[in-house]
Amino acid sequence: MKFLKKALKVVSTLAIAGLVGFLVFAPGYVERSRNQVAEHAPYLISDRAQALHDSLVIGDWHADSLLWNRDLSERGVYGQVDLPRLIEGNVAVQVFTAVTKSPAGLNYDGNDAEAFDNITPLVMAQLWPMRTWWSLTERALYQAEKLVDLQMSAPESLKIIRTIDDLEEVITRRAAGEKIVGGLLGIEGAHPLEGDMANLLRLESAGYRLVALQHFFDNELGGSLHGRSNAGLTDFGREVVAEVERRGLILDVAHASEQVVEDVLDMVDMPIVLSHTGLRSVCDVKRNIPVALMQRIAATGGVVGIGYWQEVTCDDSPSGVARSILAATEALGGDAVSLGSDFDGSVATAFDTSELAAITQELLKLEMSEDAIRKVMGENLLRVMRARLEMRP
Repeated sequence: MKFLKKALKVVSTLAIAGLVGFLVFAPGYVERSRNQVAEHAPYLISDRAQALHDSLVIGDWHADSLLWNRDLSERGVYGQVDLPRLIEGNVAVQVFTAVTKSPAGLNYDGNDAEAFDNITPLVMAQLWPMRTWWSLTERALYQAEKLVDLQMSAPESLKIIRTIDDLEEVITRRAAGEKIVGGLLGIEGAHPLEGDMANLLRLESAGYRLVALQHFFDNELGGSLHGRSNAGLTDFGREVVAEVERRGLILDVAHASEQVVEDVLDMVDMPIVLSHTGLRSVCDVKRNIPVALMQRIAATGGVVGIGYWQEVTCDDSPSGVARSILAATEALGGDAVSLGSDFDGSVATAFDTSELAAITQELLKLEMSEDAIRKVMGENLLRVMRARLEMRP
């Protein structure tokens, strides 16, 4: 009996130690394996490129950094985005997007909405509040709370953008020499609405200003580019799109099926964002929607954000990303192209956000004009943000 008690005690101790080890080490291990920056020698930046880069107002439509448990007020040794690295990269505006569900076996061709959700064990392992374990709405609300906490811990470095006045304050403070980043909240796929329009108002109250309709699976609003149905907008999807337009929110069609994009374009009169993608003429993959659809997005006064990862650029080096940007400006016009990194979105990249001057340098090498570079690196993003935030009731 004594031996049995001892054995049970040892087993219990080992089990507890194993659980503690899992909770301490597993989330960081997962992120390190998902958001890798390739080892490389420092990018050598010319004096001209650095001077131009330092004068830019830079904006990025998409980073999933709030999904992870890193302290974003500290410069990280892994991952791709945090406040110190945003400041080093001279980023003025960063859209922080909330990921709330991601299917097991994730791929660009076809995912089932009923597939096991990879985010559930991640939020449990990261010890998020229990309210987030089974509710997608609560997962989005918690990520908004994380950004608020970050602003409270580093008010000199971050200001959350909820209104047009917030945006203009960030631009004014930066022009005065302050090292501050404006953070705007977005949802990656509208499944946190959980089929209830009231949840859109809850998310808006929490600070969300950008709404993407789909992620990697079909949802209550319509088909995903990576789902099974290839369907267009549902009735609920149409209601949400109309409400987003009425409320002065920003609509993002990244990951939406081609039919959803067409349905949206047929029903709205506002600039549309395709936040993170590539160009099929450069990288012919399903993840990049046809150029003709992108041209219709451009015709709304909207923008297409060019991503930094291999699967959308077919070359994730700074020169490869720059070539995608140049091709997009040639196909869509210089007013229709932005940056959409997908940093910290389970993608590997060749640089992190502190190294964006390498993009500026490569665009200069491609003989893009300084005015065109200013538009792509941030002015086009600011124009769309201003247009939508000014419409808020």
